[in-house]
Amino acid sequence: MKRRRSVGAVVLVIGWLVGPLGLTAAPPLPTTNEGVQERLRNLKPNQAASLGKAAVVGEFNDVARRYDLHKTGPRGRDFTIKMVWAPERKRALFCGANHGVPHRLNDVWEFDLATLTWSLLYAPDNARDYGGLGKDYSDVEFKDGVLITNRGGPAIIAHTWWGLTYDPEQKALLFMNTWVTNEKKAVELLGGDANELYAGPPLWAFYPDSKSWKMLKTEAPYPRPIFGGLLEYVPELRGAIWHANNWQMQGTWLYQGESGWKSLKPNADLKEFAEQSPHPEQVGYYDTRRRQVVAQRGLDTFHFDPKTNAWQKVLTGEEGGAPNGHDARSPMVHDPKSGHGLLVDFRNDTVWAYDPDKPAWTKLTPEGDPMPTGNKRLAYFDPARNVLIVIRDTEVWAYRYQQGGK
Repeated sequence: MKRRRSVGAVVLVIGWLVGPLGLTAAPPLPTTNEGVQERLRNLKPNQAASLGKAAVVGEFNDVARRYDLHKTGPRGRDFTIKMVWAPERKRALFCGANHGVPHRLNDVWEFDLATLTWSLLYAPDNARDYGGLGKDYSDVEFKDGVLITNRGGPAIIAHTWWGLTYDPEQKALLFMNTWVTNEKKAVELLGGDANELYAGPPLWAFYPDSKSWKMLKTEAPYPRPIFGGLLEYVPELRGAIWHANNWQMQGTWLYQGESGWKSLKPNADLKEFAEQSPHPEQVGYYDTRRRQVVAQRGLDTFHFDPKTNAWQKVLTGEEGGAPNGHDARSPMVHDPKSGHGLLVDFRNDTVWAYDPDKPAWTKLTPEGDPMPTGNKRLAYFDPARNVLIVIRDTEVWAYRYQQGGK
């Protein structure tokens, strides 16, 4: 095994080719890491294992190298901890910005558990500051009503909160890219006419196959682009729902590609919707077995049924009896084998399981290697290998909740 990994490391080193514009051509992906696969095959229910350190590959430009992304991978980012599964690629995707330190980048990454590899799919354009286009905005233009970089990426980049999902029909990562930047001032800074700004929600798509960004502009009507909403692809609706319940917006909308947006007008009335649906900064997932969306906000748990078009608060939790769901510290995923939800609370390094049929939460005590700690972690569920994955920089940890479903 050691000899095979050494050969792979040599391939990674000699595969580098310096390209134009400060980019470094990507080496080939390593072959399947047999040592990792063996450890995954041997995992029993409620067991965890450290899988080692991931390789980091991609076309790293000067901006990426300035922040050591070629060494660490993307790292977890403030209010940006959601990774999404791309089923046909059998890999997880990640993008989104920090709060401001050490950077605000529009890079996009893919994690492959089979090879234990972080791949940079889109090297970052110039770094932005908290409220503007950054010190160097020479790569930004105002085109067709949108602030865009000359490589086609978003010139304004936000936290993902829970506004990130994958659309398997479009084969695209969808990102509701809402941020505080004064767009009118930014347009005027570039010498453009602010009256030409696109007025709709800043829903962006990233296409992994072509490694390209695109703003998904639509005609009205459309929802408000509030902070901390939930974006989740729902197969029964053949589109992604955008949900929020606060003073900025109370509603659940559906995006269906070329058909654009439509309001689902869930629940019987606005008062019921306000009482029965989660507030912003919720976390959640789509339940493939029950065909519903499950969300956690604070200690409360919610279901959305696309058949009845209604939200329902199914649990009002108490401290110690349920995890605290929040998009800055507790990613929540679906385990399709068991049919349960799993939530990782990064504040106290705990893992919880949610049974929607009871409904009830259970605090778990994984056996085996401890979860990596720290405040820059990410997590996702890998259904191809039936494991929950937690990543700190390049350190990878796997947990198998159950061997299979009912």
